[in-house]
Amino acid sequence: MTLRIGAEEEFHVLDVESGRLVPRARAVLDRLGRPGFTTELQQSVVESNSGVHGTLDGLHADLAGARRRLDAAASSLGLAVVAAGTVPLARVSSRDVTAEPRYRHMVDEYRRVADEQLICSAQVHVDVPDRDTAVRAMCLVSPWLPPLLALSASSPFWLGADTGYASWRTMLWQRWPTAGPAGCYSGADAYDAAMEELIRSGVISDTGMVYYDVRPSAHQRTLELRICDACPRVETVVLIAGLFRALVRDACTRLARGERPSCGGHHEWLRAASWRAARSGLEGPLVDPVTRRAVPARVALLGMAARLRPALEASGDWETVHELLDRALAEGSAAHRLRRAAESEDLLGSIALMAAETRGAPAQRTAGRARAAHARHRARSLVEGTGA
Repeated sequence: MTLRIGAEEEFHVLDVESGRLVPRARAVLDRLGRPGFTTELQQSVVESNSGVHGTLDGLHADLAGARRRLDAAASSLGLAVVAAGTVPLARVSSRDVTAEPRYRHMVDEYRRVADEQLICSAQVHVDVPDRDTAVRAMCLVSPWLPPLLALSASSPFWLGADTGYASWRTMLWQRWPTAGPAGCYSGADAYDAAMEELIRSGVISDTGMVYYDVRPSAHQRTLELRICDACPRVETVVLIAGLFRALVRDACTRLARGERPSCGGHHEWLRAASWRAARSGLEGPLVDPVTRRAVPARVALLGMAARLRPALEASGDWETVHELLDRALAEGSAAHRLRRAAESEDLLGSIALMAAETRGAPAQRTAGRARAAHARHRARSLVEGTGA
């Protein structure tokens, strides 16, 4: 059985000289002039939607190609696109929302939560046989999602400061009323009834605002992973996609055998596990999904890969996932790399690294270009008397 995969990636739009977030997504999209890219709540974000693929190699080629097209469109406007949970230099404003009625309603209803939605994520879709299976599989895969968040963690900075977290995006995201662990449901009917109850409560306006860490797609026969930061390196997205596909395959196999989730409906610990992953990334402890005790991130992720090896091999993903996971554990999270760049240079050095990794270019060359641009911007600001 082939479980196909696809991914959605969100990208921040930055001014290439100052490194600041700018509301110019529409200009980038106008340059692209092709399907597969769209707007988001904030005018500073562009979303890219991949095709559907049977292999990780196919997904990698698709995502890398989309990033190249985005980079070409943005650079022609003096802009850069960055895949990361947050960017260091941004301003909060209710004026930079995409001009659509749905988004306007979200800003009016959720106020500061929507204003501060200056975040980007990566989402992965995996085929499931039917909607009932998708809903019941959520309970089986949920304990393993915090380690995937740790792999993706790329948002240590917020509004010019180091937050102390590997994924500050998670802290911002969890303020939405439906964000967090999905819980367990007996099937699609029970899940849909619960979602309708949420809508009737007036807390959310439609099922598109169900922001669980994992959810059945409303429009496709897929299970959707939503817990992760956007990832500077496309290889990280591919690694997460491979692991998530294995989780879904393993869950489908267990359900087909008549196996039932053993959580008893108690998922309180999952929110704590997600907090731990957001705080630590790959550089500290995670909550082991089996023992629910603190273990080094390396132990949790290698144990996860070993447990999923039969499912990974069934999809032909074992070698790729094994190689990418070894690299990720050796080099550390994106948050760790971005902090090192900021410590050795400044926040602009961190931004340059984000941009370099997003486009797949050598980081040192791109960082040098960004520093030179920043120097020009600083000189011009002083001449103009702004001092900014």
